[in-house]
Amino acid sequence: MNIGAHPELLELLAASHALGTLRGGARRRFEAIAREHPGVRAAALTWQGRLAGMTELQPSMLPDAAVWTRIRNLIEAEQARLAMARQRTAPAAAAAARGGWLHNLSLWRGASLAGALATAIAVVVGLDLQKQLETAPTVQYVAVLADDKSTASMLVTFDPKNKQLVLQRVGSFQTAPDKSLQLWALPPGGAPRSLGVLGDAPALKLTATEADVHAVPALAISLEPRGGVPSAGGPTGPVLFQGPLIEKTL
Repeated sequence: MNIGAHPELLELLAASHALGTLRGGARRRFEAIAREHPGVRAAALTWQGRLAGMTELQPSMLPDAAVWTRIRNLIEAEQARLAMARQRTAPAAAAAARGGWLHNLSLWRGASLAGALATAIAVVVGLDLQKQLETAPTVQYVAVLADDKSTASMLVTFDPKNKQLVLQRVGSFQTAPDKSLQLWALPPGGAPRSLGVLGDAPALKLTATEADVHAVPALAISLEPRGGVPSAGGPTGPVLFQGPLIEKTL
C-alpha cells in the first residue's frame, strides 16, 4: 500500500511514530518505507520536531534497571527471530530453484496474499490511530511558570478540545495546610483575573475556555489563604511563580 498517496493515513502513522504508540512490526514497516520515500520521511521528521519541544519541558529521569533488562530481552528475541527466519527461507529458496516457474508462481501468489493482508492491517491500524488522535488532548497554549530564581515549578497547557487548563507540578514546592495556590491570568493593561484555585495533586485540571487565555501574555501563581480569594480583588499574597503564555502555531 502506498501510504504517501493517503495523506490522512500518513499523518496518523507519522504522529503515532513520533509519540511512540506505533510499535512492533507496524513501526518497523513504517521506518522501512520512510527510508525509501522522501515524503514519508519528511512527515515523520515533521512530527518529531513538533513534539520535541514538549520533551524538553520534562525533567530528566534515570530509567529503572528493569527497563534495560526488557530492552536487552527484546533485542535478543528479535535476533533469534531473524535467525529462525533465515533458516526457514534457505530451504524454501533451494526448493524454488528446483521447482521451476510453477513453484515460483506459488510464491508470488503467497506474496500477493501477504501484501493484501498487510494492507488490511495498515487500514485497521490507521483507523485505530485516528480514534486515538481524535480523543487525545490537544495543546494550543503552553507556559512554564518559574520562581524568581528561574526554577521551573509548574507546566501549564491549554486544551481547547476539552476546554481545560492542565497543570503539572515540576518543582518541589509544598503548600502549607492553611494555604492554597491560585492561578491568575495577567492580561495587558488589565487587572489580574483568577483562573482557579489549585489542589495538592501533582497533576491538575481547571475548566477554561479560549476566551480565558486568548491575548493573555503571562500567567502567575500566588500564595493565598486556604480556598483562594475572589478574582475581583486580585492576589492578596505573594506571587511565587510566573511565566509567559505562548500560543502554539502547530
